[in-house]
Amino acid sequence: MDVKMLVAHVGARTMRGIALEVAQLIRDGKLPVGTQLPPVRDLAEAFGVSPATVSGAWKHLRAVRMVSGNGRTGTWVRGDQSSLRPARYEDFANYGENIQADLRFASPDPDLLPDLRRALASAHRAQNLHSYIREHISHELKAVVSADWPYTNCAFTAVNGGYDGLHAALQMIVVPGATVAIEDPTVLRVFDILEKLGARAVGVDCDEDGPLPESLAAAMEQRPVAFVYQPGSHSLTGRRVTPARMNQLRKVLAGNGTMIVEMDGLAGLASHRPLSLGSAFPERTVHIRTFSKSLGTDFRLAVISSSEKFADQVQAYRNFREGWTSRILQCAAATLLTDPEALQQIEAARITYGKRRGILASALADRGVAVSGQDTLCIWLPVADQQYALVTLAARGIAVQPGSRFQVTPRPHIRVATSFRMDQADAIADALTQAAGTFDGPTPR
Repeated sequence: MDVKMLVAHVGARTMRGIALEVAQLIRDGKLPVGTQLPPVRDLAEAFGVSPATVSGAWKHLRAVRMVSGNGRTGTWVRGDQSSLRPARYEDFANYGENIQADLRFASPDPDLLPDLRRALASAHRAQNLHSYIREHISHELKAVVSADWPYTNCAFTAVNGGYDGLHAALQMIVVPGATVAIEDPTVLRVFDILEKLGARAVGVDCDEDGPLPESLAAAMEQRPVAFVYQPGSHSLTGRRVTPARMNQLRKVLAGNGTMIVEMDGLAGLASHRPLSLGSAFPERTVHIRTFSKSLGTDFRLAVISSSEKFADQVQAYRNFREGWTSRILQCAAATLLTDPEALQQIEAARITYGKRRGILASALADRGVAVSGQDTLCIWLPVADQQYALVTLAARGIAVQPGSRFQVTPRPHIRVATSFRMDQADAIADALTQAAGTFDGPTPR
């Protein structure tokens, strides 16, 4: 669209007015995706406004991802992106009816989840049930989690799942354009949340002991507002941050204001509880423990620990939305986390998941393919060529996740879920061995 046509469609002459009217043209399809907008100075002259006014309007539209680019390279229409979608989370390849073994989803096996009936039957006893009191966490759940939390001197907030907690925490920390350090690889929802918030991710390399201190130190030179990592059993690799490595990370993070966000997604299913930097930095640590894997995916429940000030900020943000997490759900979870029979079921599930992963890992080892880690519900497998591996497995009716979706710096990997029965372990191991190809050298991080 040239200058005259755009001026004819836009009557506003203020920064906000121009942004709103151009946004409507994009929504109506009058400015299709890929359209290059006229130069800022040409538009400013035609509108009779300053170039700063037009630049400011484009800045508003870039913030909601309706346009991209800048004055030097040109500004282009991206489309109606105002309703953002979690691209990585929603982007699952369609394998059609050819799937014989769907190993994409590292989700809990419904047959291994604890029986909910007694917990739900007692949930009506929650204090303040049906009250509009906006308490951060129910009395029942707070009593349970505070007994074995990895550090003290913190405030607790119940949220609707681990990623709801992560989103709420980062919403308090991140401003558009900020840098956030994340372990590489990490859970893919981290990428979607950071993209939504307009943040830039910088990767921190890891080894078997956790994030590498020298890589974190390099990331800190870019002054990130937060460092997001998993101190317990890593959901992809199964590694666990050791006490020695935790001490090294503490030294790197001392003397700056970077917020520390810790994710514990395998609560109840890990053989060891995670460590936490909250003991060293309680005022700037946010620790997120989710119960979806151990209690069930419909337990959209997690607990955040933080400073009192940060907890109040999160609560204020939630008051625009749900206000609080269901006390019925919180009370039911508290019951399961203290009921001897339910705890035995959770422990049995932990053992069973370990055996299933061990069966496939052992079958791969017999074929010369070594894997590491423990406690997680998947295998993080290095391959010679990711695309070759995906195509080879798909041809054999096996669906897995491409590792690049979980990485800042792509290195050829695939993620193979192991949480369900391994009745076809040998056939799957044969296919994975072929798909891995020849891989020489140390395991990529």
